[in-house]
Amino acid sequence: MNDDNKLKTLHLLQRTVGLTANQRLVVMLYACHPADRSGAVLETAVELAKLVGLSPTVFSRTRRQVIEAGWLEESERLAHIRYYRLSSKATGENVVVQFRRAT
Repeated sequence: MNDDNKLKTLHLLQRTVGLTANQRLVVMLYACHPADRSGAVLETAVELAKLVGLSPTVFSRTRRQVIEAGWLEESERLAHIRYYRLSSKATGENVVVQFRRAT
């Protein structure tokens, strides 16, 4: 992890101070886990839960809370499996694409 990534991770840790320990764990897991080009973590809840030592039920419930709080967003869906990524609230980046008039 380079210094820029360490700094981003530290800022995220500071911004999540108001969350519960499990909620912070889920956000930080998504921040540190390898992701695809869109930022989506391509692991299932069962695999991620095992990685951090939570039961799949607790992990899914906690992830749902974090999504409702705006820290994660759904990136894509394959059949019944949903993949998530950090939202702009978590990354601190305001991603806005300007529309332009069609000519």
